[in-house]
Amino acid sequence: MRDLYPAIEPYASGHLDVGDSQQIYWECSGNPDGKPAVFLHGGPGGGTSPFQRQFFDPAAYRIVLFDQRGCGQSTPHIADWWSEATGDRVRADLSVNTTQHLIADIEALRTHLAIDRWLVFGGSWGSTLALAYAEVYPARVTELVLRGVFLLRRKEIDWYYNGAAGYVFPELWEQFLAPVPESDRSGDLVEAYHRLLHSPDLEVATRAAIAWSTWEGATSSLLPRPDRVAETGEPRFARAFAVIENHYFVNHGFLTEGQLLTEALAIQHIPGVIVQGRYDIVCPATSAYELHRAWPKSELIIVDDAGHAATEPGIVSHLVDATDKFRP
Repeated sequence: MRDLYPAIEPYASGHLDVGDSQQIYWECSGNPDGKPAVFLHGGPGGGTSPFQRQFFDPAAYRIVLFDQRGCGQSTPHIADWWSEATGDRVRADLSVNTTQHLIADIEALRTHLAIDRWLVFGGSWGSTLALAYAEVYPARVTELVLRGVFLLRRKEIDWYYNGAAGYVFPELWEQFLAPVPESDRSGDLVEAYHRLLHSPDLEVATRAAIAWSTWEGATSSLLPRPDRVAETGEPRFARAFAVIENHYFVNHGFLTEGQLLTEALAIQHIPGVIVQGRYDIVCPATSAYELHRAWPKSELIIVDDAGHAATEPGIVSHLVDATDKFRP
């Protein structure tokens, strides 16, 4: 079993103006002359964490992390919609937060950092964005390392947010349902949450955001992780995570149904590794398997004692092996 590389600090960081009044936070760590690799975080709306630098050999890689629009250290932060002092809502323009905007941001960052081509690493929503980016800019991608594959199809959304996953976690599903009025529970819960998250009542919106965010935090690992639930329940994090994620899901990820599989022809020449937990409830293994079938140059590794989280021991081990496999 492999472990993460030792913790490191960035040697450079900043904010890049990508237009639309958006400033995305970026950082570089590892070897400035190493092989470039970009890490795409989950959510959407999750933001980056320092431990994510540790999936890469710092002697071999120039490691690029960035926070996508509206979350992490990027500005404006979606949580700043609310004023804690008055409870007033401040207007935020979610129309400039789409998959196409994020793809453009990745390209803008690549150009800003004077990188020609890079390895693209993404898990969960990060795998969605990695595929979408690679299918638009295949010439800029040397390899793909994906974890917990999410193809953003309707059946995947329905599995996790409209009842099926609740059969595995009934007590947690009850908590997820708690903010939703009884009259809305028989319909599309993604739509019901959209109304709650956009409520002018700060208390209603915050309660919904925490319930949405902790549902994923509590169901992501094979074994319970109270620390992860606490992190995802922190109000500022939860507001950005829930509002942005729900915005994408209610808009079908700004993709046509099945688009990422249909357009996989564009990445046929790109080598890659898919690491998938067997007991991933958030993003079930069938999506990783279908992607592998559509992308023969990929290697599929199913970890039999893991769920969804990137921090599962078996997931960590195989992800570190994958980045080692592609290091110079």
